[in-house]
Amino acid sequence: MKIELEPRFSESEIRAAVRRIAKEISADYRNSLLLVGILKGSFVFLADLCRELTIPFEVDFIRARSYGKGTTSSGAVEITKDIETDLTGRDVLVVEDIADTGLTMDVVVNRIKAGHPASVRRCALLVREGSPSEPDYVGMTVGPGFVVGYGIDYAEQYRGLKDIQSIKGTG
Repeated sequence: MKIELEPRFSESEIRAAVRRIAKEISADYRNSLLLVGILKGSFVFLADLCRELTIPFEVDFIRARSYGKGTTSSGAVEITKDIETDLTGRDVLVVEDIADTGLTMDVVVNRIKAGHPASVRRCALLVREGSPSEPDYVGMTVGPGFVVGYGIDYAEQYRGLKDIQSIKGTG
């Protein structure tokens, strides 16, 4: 079956959102910040975000998955790679590609809180309209439809798209 894609967000729209978020984060933090990217989807966003920050930071990753190879969440979040950095007393910003149901972010934030950080905040490039999860930093709001590109995949495909598109027929 051939998948058809429709444009959602252009490279320039994404770049503007990343710059705006980085400016907000840089204004809110003065001390070293620990950025924790949720793999795999956040890696492109996180890399661009890092290049725009004007504050000291470190990076770590956690891998959490709930989609597998489908277009709907399984409803269960599995942590397959844990954070390696000591979180005690750290300001932590969890970075995710898209806040949809909020389930993945909730599981990850609870895992991080168990490490006794000074603070935990959340950042997402995209937030689904009507999502129960509202990150502290949001790039753009997206309506219905399964999106791909800019690190976000469908069955491990389409991560390398420079823009964000949606799969026709999923919205």
